[in-house]
Amino acid sequence: MAESITTGRQAPSFEDLEPYRSELTGYAYRLLGSPFEAEDAVQESMVRAWRALDRFEGRSALRTWLYRITTNVCFDMLKGRDRRARPMDLGPASSADTMLPAPLPEITWLEPAPDGILLPAGPDPADVAVSRDSVRLAFVAALQHLPSRQRAVLILRDVLRWQANEVAELLDTTVASVNSALQRARATLAEHSPGESDPHRPLDDDQRAFLHRYVDAFERYDLDALVELLHEDVVQSMPPYGMWLRGPEQVTRFFLGTGIGCRGSVVVPAGPANGLPAFGQYKPDPGGGHAPWALQVLEMSGGSITGLNFFLDTERLFPLFGLPLSYEK
Repeated sequence: MAESITTGRQAPSFEDLEPYRSELTGYAYRLLGSPFEAEDAVQESMVRAWRALDRFEGRSALRTWLYRITTNVCFDMLKGRDRRARPMDLGPASSADTMLPAPLPEITWLEPAPDGILLPAGPDPADVAVSRDSVRLAFVAALQHLPSRQRAVLILRDVLRWQANEVAELLDTTVASVNSALQRARATLAEHSPGESDPHRPLDDDQRAFLHRYVDAFERYDLDALVELLHEDVVQSMPPYGMWLRGPEQVTRFFLGTGIGCRGSVVVPAGPANGLPAFGQYKPDPGGGHAPWALQVLEMSGGSITGLNFFLDTERLFPLFGLPLSYEK
């Protein structure tokens, strides 16, 4: 926790707030499941804090005060709405031969986010790895099953490692209530186990070689080579469509059928998303060149791909990840 600013010291300025933006965005993202909503929530929190700076008396740390404001903003945004989900949360696996259903609204889906806006830079690689693990798609999706206050308690206690009395102060409640909420949250999270996936380690030579094989197989549309990289229980999803597939056979049938338009795609690195490797996929455009099709986020474990996540909202996601909206070879 940051040191308390005591009464009598000079009031903090707006510049004192900015260093907290990244960690607040990561916190808000875990609560809300959307990078766009998280950035909006933090911006609103910064504005509220700036307007109230002259009333900040230093009874708590500046960091605690900002987290309290951000928590309240996020709670307001969560009122009266359903949780964000992944296609796998909404129903059983489909067949690759099934026609694509109608797309569902954006608010339905858990959205990916660049590591750069979620994870503060830190000198300790172990801390960075833990932070990446706590923004994995599967973990954030599991968090969405919790009521908002339990969600906040679990993130603050188990992810950010706040003490129970600090969380109680932030939520204006008792330590006993915090401990009870944490116990219930952990039980619920266990019922919706996030599953295993290895965090993205950019300096891992073996992982770089593996990802090169993936990109090469996808761009050559060599499905045999692609299947060699897939886990036997690999899951493929494609928001905003609710259908999802399980197993290499279903994935292959999809890319030879409904997904045949992916042949000839170009796949470019997008940097890590949610602690996982991500790529921008551009499909051949009948008018020439290549057009954005999907942000691919790969989940991996034990040297194979366990999750192929294709997010099709490229108009919003590609700029967020610094990807152009057209591609020319």
